[in-house]
Amino acid sequence: MADEQIKIDAELKEIQDVFVERGQSLDKKTKPLKKKDNIIDALKLVFDPEINVDVYNLGLIYGIDLQKNGDVNITMTLTSPTCPMADEIPVWVAESVASVAGVGKVVVHVVWQPAWDLSKMSEEAKFQLEIADFEMSNFGGPFNLY
Repeated sequence: MADEQIKIDAELKEIQDVFVERGQSLDKKTKPLKKKDNIIDALKLVFDPEINVDVYNLGLIYGIDLQKNGDVNITMTLTSPTCPMADEIPVWVAESVASVAGVGKVVVHVVWQPAWDLSKMSEEAKFQLEIADFEMSNFGGPFNLY
């Protein structure tokens, strides 16, 4: 058991510093985006293919930092460090946000703390997964959908 935990800790350390960068800084003629609404809409187009819920409603997006120059920093997590789509989903997030008019360079940083759990999901996502009536008080920790 201890050997398994050491292996998991080593894997987490290896993937903890994952970040993806897409897009480029805006030229001086392009007006930078002022509101996050279009970014949120773009995030709702990125689905976890195994769960079939978008990353925003799934609660994987922890932060959206829209800079005055149009650059965007996104902090996100995944449902599990062993997520089979861990390499792809952050790329999809970066590419989707980079496609928004007025967005410059996009950096997506994947973090593992705080750990994702069901409480981070929107009511819409819970309804989609048919766990809308799930009583969170019966839930004791991070939930692994895999």
